[in-house]
Order: sequence, then C-alpha cells, then structure tokens
Amino acid sequence: MTADTAEVDAPTALRFVSEGADILDVRDPGEWLAGHAPTAQHVPLPVLPGARTPSWSRQRVVVLCRSGSRAKTATSLLRLRGVEAFAVSGGMNAWQDAGGRVVTDAGAPGRVA
Repeated sequence: MTADTAEVDAPTALRFVSEGADILDVRDPGEWLAGHAPTAQHVPLPVLPGARTPSWSRQRVVVLCRSGSRAKTATSLLRLRGVEAFAVSGGMNAWQDAGGRVVTDAGAPGRVA
C-alpha cells in the first residue's frame, strides 16, 4: 500500500473484507451484471460524485473496477469525503486471481467483463 495512491493488492483487499471492510464496485452496469464481488455495492464511477453513498466513516472500503484505474479515481473522491478507501491494484481480474469470488446478481458464478 502506498499513502499517495491509497492502493492495496488483491490479497490485502480480501483480508480487509474478511475483517469487515465494505466493497464498492465502480464499474459500468454491464460489467457489474456480468459478475461482481458477492457483497459489493454498485455505484458506477460517472455517478459517484453526486451519489448518496453509505456512511463509511468508521470502516475501510475497498474499491474495485476492472483494472484498478477507475478505482483510483473513486478512492481519491471518497478520501476527500473522509472515507478510509483503498483502490484494489489490478481490479476485478486481480481480485479473482487472488481467490475472490465473482457472482451474478442471482448468486451464480460470474465473469469479469
């Protein structure tokens, strides 16, 4: 993790989630529908600046996108709001490679799109 980018690798993100961190997925709706982390909340990056987001003032939030780029932007925005947010380096691909589950809304196995 680096302080300037607030970025963590996927194994660290999985550990944070096992310790109670929330997951925010900022991908587009089509990407989300193909597959996402089971407990993730979905707020596409373009709507995040004006979106009402949950109160995350007392816990960590890991932020996912496909590759990590949009997650960095979202993390910067959330940190300005006082949220302890971390972008997942490598995004959903790294999440899945590290053993993170990817599911559809129905709970079936999903895919990273």
